[in-house]
Amino acid sequence: MSSNQLTVRDVVIQVLRDLGVHRVYGNPGSTELAFLGNWPEDFEYVLGLHEASAVGMADGEARVTGRPTFVNLHTAAGLGNSLGNLFTSYKNQAPVVILAGQQSRSLLSSDAYLAADDPTVFPKPYVKWAIQPANAQDVPAALVRCFEVAMQPPYGPTFISVPNDDWDQPCDPYPVGKSIGFGPAREDGLKEIAKALAGAKRPALVVGTEIDAFDAYDNAVRLAERTGATVYTAPVAAATAFPEDHPQFGGFLPAIPAGLSKMLERHDVVFVAGAPVFTFHVDGKADVLTSKDTRILQLTADSNSAARARTELSLVGELKESLDRLISFLPEKPAADVAEPLKVARSTPEKEDGMPSAAYVLSRLSELMPKDAVLVEEAPSHRPAMQKNLPITQQGGFYTMSSGGLGYGLPASVGVALAHDKRKVVALIGDGSMQYSIQALWTAAQHKLPLTVIVLNNGGYGALKSFSKFLGATNTPGMDLPSIDMVKIAEGYGLNASRVDNTADLDAALTKALNDPHTHLIDVVVDPNKGDIY
Repeated sequence: MSSNQLTVRDVVIQVLRDLGVHRVYGNPGSTELAFLGNWPEDFEYVLGLHEASAVGMADGEARVTGRPTFVNLHTAAGLGNSLGNLFTSYKNQAPVVILAGQQSRSLLSSDAYLAADDPTVFPKPYVKWAIQPANAQDVPAALVRCFEVAMQPPYGPTFISVPNDDWDQPCDPYPVGKSIGFGPAREDGLKEIAKALAGAKRPALVVGTEIDAFDAYDNAVRLAERTGATVYTAPVAAATAFPEDHPQFGGFLPAIPAGLSKMLERHDVVFVAGAPVFTFHVDGKADVLTSKDTRILQLTADSNSAARARTELSLVGELKESLDRLISFLPEKPAADVAEPLKVARSTPEKEDGMPSAAYVLSRLSELMPKDAVLVEEAPSHRPAMQKNLPITQQGGFYTMSSGGLGYGLPASVGVALAHDKRKVVALIGDGSMQYSIQALWTAAQHKLPLTVIVLNNGGYGALKSFSKFLGATNTPGMDLPSIDMVKIAEGYGLNASRVDNTADLDAALTKALNDPHTHLIDVVVDPNKGDIY
């Protein structure tokens, strides 16, 4: 190979530049060294101490920026370690591109050490597309396709496996073209929905994760105000989709069929925008889906979601432009016709002596944290208390996971903080959730991020305890987590850390943690008897 001949690695690095990628998340291994060696100065490598942390961080950045992020993992073992958060990225519709190393092609027929058998099968079905290119020269084109597919609605992760000896093979430059996404839903369908909403006496708008993913937050507000609809957040939505202090906000739909039906039964038209119809967590009958008194209509970017929906009409289209067109088809509706929404039960817990309840902590956090702070949450047993005491009122102000898999929130908060740079990020994490991807604390410390990690410590798996009660399961083992010193763990990773276990000192402790310019973990011990997910 001549000295002027480009290698596969040279071309891939330029492809990443052309795609606007200058940050790589990863955890290196031997099969990645040919790619990582002589690292270019214009790329930032963000090291995660566990592969799940690397994927969670990339997911957090992708959801803030709306652009695909890039992760480099170590063959089958590293990919396997990441799968929990890869599943979450798939459910979150986060455009994350994962490149995993592979043993050299010359060794693949001999069951070599570190060789990944069927590498494209391993991450399925939780990637949209997976490939190990047939030859080294196909790597750049396959990587570009990974980025393009990741950004085709619904957004989601993609995967490429690259053998270690591909990187130094000769390769021609690969031009990166522009990829144009799809457009709005069909006009006749949008007009039909507009007619239904305009004629409704008690319309409802159910909003979900895609509202955030497609930057349609303001569109959802305009639609609600034009129609007078009561607005609900869809079950297990992974981002804020509507200001929770808006007078038309009606609350959060539960992932329980009977409970959801009860909240929606008073409406004659229910329009679901950017969410499935519906996501449930337990068995039961959702009478609203078969009621003759309620019409259910859907708009989604996910054709699979539309195909599964039991609705009168399901449209597939890009959310923002589709909602713009839908609004243009609606008549002006006078304020007198606006249906009275169900009021969200906000609470202001009184200060008590001794150990605080999670509700009290969240009410104080709502008052004390910066108004433009971004909240990343993984404290499922305290979610009802958060919804009552810590309303999210701004676009892009809240992220969580829609998968139910723990270990996402902490690394995601690191990725969100890296994407925002200077904006305060608050991670609200349960003490059980903290242990799944706790290694992300080290990355936060290394990057001196403006991140406050608030551990709501109830001494166990509070969400599982609540769910056990709901299902009638008794004497269940493995629910308690005694004797974990969060402060010492955080300090060991290089963070500032503190602990508070009483209401008298709570405000001062929260204020100190929130005002720390760098990452600060505060372990807040809360009453374990006050906190239920259902």
